[in-house]
Amino acid sequence: MSGEKTSATEFADLAQAMGAADADHDRLTIAVEAAVELVGPCAHAGVTFNRRGECLTLAGSSEVPELVNKLQNESGEGPCHVLDRDEETIISTDLPRDQRWPTWGARVHEELGLRSSMSLLIFTARGSYGTLSLYAERARAFQADDLATAQALAGHLAVSMAASREIMGLGVALASRTVIGQAEGIVMERLGVDADQALSYLKRVSSHTNTKLVDVALGLVRTRRLPDAQS
Repeated sequence: MSGEKTSATEFADLAQAMGAADADHDRLTIAVEAAVELVGPCAHAGVTFNRRGECLTLAGSSEVPELVNKLQNESGEGPCHVLDRDEETIISTDLPRDQRWPTWGARVHEELGLRSSMSLLIFTARGSYGTLSLYAERARAFQADDLATAQALAGHLAVSMAASREIMGLGVALASRTVIGQAEGIVMERLGVDADQALSYLKRVSSHTNTKLVDVALGLVRTRRLPDAQS
C-alpha cells in the first residue's frame, strides 16, 4: 500500500509467476493486476504499445486503460502518445490541470474520474516493450514508495519479456537447424554427396528461388522431392 515498502518476497513471487507464464499476454496481465494490488492508490493499470502514433492496449486490469488510450488517440495527447519518447517515467499529479495535455487530461477526469497517473517505460538495452501506466482517482495520489514499487514492477516485467523472447528465439533457431540438417541428409542420400555439398545445394536453391533456406529445407523434408538447384 502507499507509504509501505513492497516486500522482497512479494516481488520474488511475482517474478516466479511471470517466468511461469506461457505467453506475453499472460505476463502483462500478471503485471497490471500486481500494480493494482501492490501500489495502494492505483485503481487501474494497463500496458500500452505505441504503433506509429496510435496507442494500443496490450493488457489492462479493467476496461479503463483501453478507454484512456482511446482518449489519447482521439485528442492526440497523453504520456503514451509520443512515439519514441525519452522519459523513462512521466507522472501527472493532477490530470485536469496538467498543461502538457489540456484536452486529454480534462477528458480523462470528466469521463473516467481519474486525477493522477504514472507512465513507465518497459525497456531493456535491446529495446522497449511499451509502457506500464497506473491511474488513481485522487490528485497527488502517488508517493515516493509507490514510484519505487512501480519502477521495480516495470523492471521485472522487462526482464521477463526479454527472457521469454530470447528463449523463443533460441527455440526457433534450434528448430531451423534441425530441419536444415534433415534436408541435408536427404540430399546426401539422393545425390551421393557430402554434407558441405548438400548444404551448398540447398543454398543455391534458396538463392535462385529467393526463398529462405529454412523454407527450402522444410519443403524438401515434407515432400521428399529434390528442387532444381539450377547449377
